[in-house]
Amino acid sequence: MSVEETKVKIKLNSTILPIDGEKENYEMWLDGSLVKKSGKTYLRYVEQLEEKEIRTTVKMGNDQALILRGGGVKMRLPFNTVQEEIGEYDTQYGSMPIVTKTKHLSYDYKEDSQMSGKFNVQYDLMISGQSVGKYTLEIQYLEVLK
Repeated sequence: MSVEETKVKIKLNSTILPIDGEKENYEMWLDGSLVKKSGKTYLRYVEQLEEKEIRTTVKMGNDQALILRGGGVKMRLPFNTVQEEIGEYDTQYGSMPIVTKTKHLSYDYKEDSQMSGKFNVQYDLMISGQSVGKYTLEIQYLEVLK
């Protein structure tokens, strides 16, 4: 099984519209890597959140996708355009099931002289059968040329 890994610059935009609160927007620039393995494409990067280091892997696709976070925050967020998916979020009190209801999912990429791509997902996040908010995540990446 061959694995190709390419260094990339990542621009991450996240919008959260909680059911009971103000809209929140985040923008981050990160260093990461684009990994191709077994016909699938993944983005890997590390975020610093307060004192915590969060390792994130995004498995990108147009019909299904998955975000895995480990370290300071542990979370499994699956996305599927056809059906709701059950993920999990680890808290200090144990693991809690969460449900994603994917509204939009897209992944476009170019592999010419400089690899680049854009991943976008819009979803509702449900906990205990109740929506806690509407989320949008857009990740753009560009190959770091040597």
